[in-house]
Amino acid sequence: RRDRPGSYSGPASVSRQRLESLRKKRPLFPWFGLDIGGTLVKLVYFEPKDITAEEEEEEVESLKSIRKYLTSNVAYGSTGIRDVHLELKDLTLCGRKGNLHFIRFPTHDMPAFIQMGRDKNFSSLHTVFCATGGGAYKFEQDFLTENEMPVNYNTLLFISNHSLGGGTFYGLCCLLTGCTTFEEALEMASRGDSTKVDKLVRDIYGGDYERFGLPGWAVASSFGNMMSKEKREAVSKEDLARAALITITNNIGSIARMCALNENINQVVFVGNFLRINTIAMQLLAYALDYWSKGQLKALFSEHEGYFGAVGALLELLKIP
Repeated sequence: RRDRPGSYSGPASVSRQRLESLRKKRPLFPWFGLDIGGTLVKLVYFEPKDITAEEEEEEVESLKSIRKYLTSNVAYGSTGIRDVHLELKDLTLCGRKGNLHFIRFPTHDMPAFIQMGRDKNFSSLHTVFCATGGGAYKFEQDFLTENEMPVNYNTLLFISNHSLGGGTFYGLCCLLTGCTTFEEALEMASRGDSTKVDKLVRDIYGGDYERFGLPGWAVASSFGNMMSKEKREAVSKEDLARAALITITNNIGSIARMCALNENINQVVFVGNFLRINTIAMQLLAYALDYWSKGQLKALFSEHEGYFGAVGALLELLKIP
């Protein structure tokens, strides 16, 4: 799907680059991986640092423009961010050395991203990129219409986007507290007390429920105290944010534990943008898995937790000869 009949084949220099890439079984630059989620778009971009003088001379202006734009900025518009602290330097991919950049922006800004590709003449590069996430399918026609860019979908990475996660937490906090950013929601949660919102085992049984091995501090009913008007009037927005965070985290931990038991594994790697700058959830997950498994199950976390889908899409691209 790299070229279509009747499409413009570009200057001779592009043809030489194409032959070289095909000979070495690697795709043409630029190398992108895209994960288009319901809330955020995560993009990884490989910036080659071993470009020869000949390649530099032959490189088309649109490719230079893309590389300069992505690597010389740490912010794109009012919402796009390059996570500089996550950058991987001197990485070797398919025999090329370079830096791997990690960029994110809200999914509602995808039209602006597509327009940027059109402005920078993506279509003239005759390349392909791989995308994953529900939005990859949603925006397929936009990419093809605006930029004539072939899109390859990495569906193997898709498990389920219906379990509760970061989008649910943020949406609930917007509704309950009036916050306007994910970061603000987490900050509020860090100052709240979820026990004022949730009904605990001790609220029902007066302490531990030893018959079923339930400690008194365990949540018996998320937001269960909110059935009482008196208790509703006593809680703060911070308490509500904390309770929302605990609810989502408990759900994720329960699913992870059941899957681990079913697959007979003792280590669970948690990824996803919900855990970005979310030390509260990471601590809760680590403690809960260790406690409920009696030390048999461990939670592991990655520095690049939110970008795993995009990295997988990039690796899929590098399989294309």
